[in-house]
Amino acid sequence: MPHFRFFSRPLTALALVLSSLAPAALHADGSAGSYLAARSADMNGDYSAVVDYGTRALARDPSNIEIMQGLLVAQIGLGDIDPAVPVARRLMQLDPGNQIAGLVLLSGAMQAENWALVLEMLDGGVSVGGLMDQMIRAWAHMGAGRMSQSLALLDELAGDEGSRSFAMYHKAMALALVGDFETAADILTQEEGTLQMNRRGVMGYAQILSQLDRQEEAVALIDRLFAEDTAEELVGLRARLVAGEAVTFTAISHPREGIARVFFTVADTLAAEADPQFVLLYSRVAEYLDPVLYEAAILSAQLLEMLERYELAVASYGRVSPDFYAYPEAALGRADALRRMDRVEEAIGELNALAKSYPNLAPIHVALGDTLRFEDRFEEAAAAYDAAITLYGPDPASHRWGVFFARAITHERLKHWPQAEADFRKALELNPGQASVLNYLGYSFVEMRTNLDEALSMIEQAVAAEPRSGYIVDSLGWVYFRLGRYEEAVEQMERAVELMPVDPVVNDHLGDTYWAVGRKREAEFQWSRALSFIVEDSNLEEIKPDRIRRKLEVGLDIVLEEEGANPLHPAE
Repeated sequence: MPHFRFFSRPLTALALVLSSLAPAALHADGSAGSYLAARSADMNGDYSAVVDYGTRALARDPSNIEIMQGLLVAQIGLGDIDPAVPVARRLMQLDPGNQIAGLVLLSGAMQAENWALVLEMLDGGVSVGGLMDQMIRAWAHMGAGRMSQSLALLDELAGDEGSRSFAMYHKAMALALVGDFETAADILTQEEGTLQMNRRGVMGYAQILSQLDRQEEAVALIDRLFAEDTAEELVGLRARLVAGEAVTFTAISHPREGIARVFFTVADTLAAEADPQFVLLYSRVAEYLDPVLYEAAILSAQLLEMLERYELAVASYGRVSPDFYAYPEAALGRADALRRMDRVEEAIGELNALAKSYPNLAPIHVALGDTLRFEDRFEEAAAAYDAAITLYGPDPASHRWGVFFARAITHERLKHWPQAEADFRKALELNPGQASVLNYLGYSFVEMRTNLDEALSMIEQAVAAEPRSGYIVDSLGWVYFRLGRYEEAVEQMERAVELMPVDPVVNDHLGDTYWAVGRKREAEFQWSRALSFIVEDSNLEEIKPDRIRRKLEVGLDIVLEEEGANPLHPAE
């Protein structure tokens, strides 16, 4: 699919507002307060603040194109397209080729199903992007009752190999919408190998087949593509097909919904590679055109999380109906966004409620375990991981290694070492060579001063796999230190500090290795640095400020003696 864009550089809504307004803002009210507040809002991606500031700024300078454009981007980001239409109309008068204004006005016309206006705007030069313009035009012709023109446009698009499957799928949906199920089925059958249909697409295909009394083919289609899917709507559809029922075609009920799917498909395609603020424009338009296209709401929420606008992500996830098949995914996303907003108890409460509603969905228990573990509630976390692992059963799929790894960490923090070691080793059995597991298990052995040879082998493998990981390089230096190979330890610790210059643990370790080779002044410098890097949320079990201060007072040798630990002794 081609790449679409509005602007040649990344969009920042308030940057557009501020680009021409900064001096005016500073002088209009005699202070820099509103300007600085706006700068802060921009840096935080605060769309609500941008709208508030931009609206007030526009009242002072009603012909400022940059203010209008920034305001429109923010309003779309909030999902408030209707209030953006008057601003877009004014902006289009001042700047007839403005693409963001064109998008808003085109969206308003499509939502109102004013197909004549949609076509007029496209003919007049309003553009979203080459392929998208043509897809919108095709659905608009259909909405205006000109089916032959719609099909001709889709056939033209299908002549290009890059857009063929996209155009043919929409052609099949358009034909099914007007009751030509036979031609629609022929298209989908011919193109099935290249369509890569999601659940909604497969359900639409099955509905089309059922309208032709081809229920057995529809059942076979579902079994072939979604055999293990237990979503209620899909299971229910399959049951009705098995019973021989002719299921009504509901995949698309209006041309406006077809255009919404165009916007969603493009947004979903670009999400992995494009600026999330830019992609959000498309997903928000898809939501606007079809409020029950919950896939778009979920995508918008995920994009907002990437932009660290967690409160908007929570709201977007909250729009998803509990009846929608992906509701658990949305609820998990909402809980994670709440956690990132430090509304942890709300997140845990929602996850507990979700686990009761969907007791057999292992990922919910995993998410609950992760959230509890992040809060150091290890007993509860272990119980959640136990439930998840029981639900997964003996499935050897490699991605299950992460659950065993998480439970291993939980047991290690609870000082249940036999259980922790068993889970670490199970994670490695499922995913041999996994660097994080090798490092954690190896480092744990080092701290317990046991299995040092095995620990060295594990951490060497981890460094080979992740040579740029400061934590893992630190572990390698630390195992050399425990083995009395102090010169080698210094080399690795210096590399670790280069990779993680402000980490207190790594600097503390480097100080110990310097002391061990007689570089005592440098050791004291590193210990002092380590103390300076300790912050409020530092793990004080791993980095002990009082111990570092004692080392600065009397040196490492005496601290080890006071602790009853083995003295420093280089390997022979």
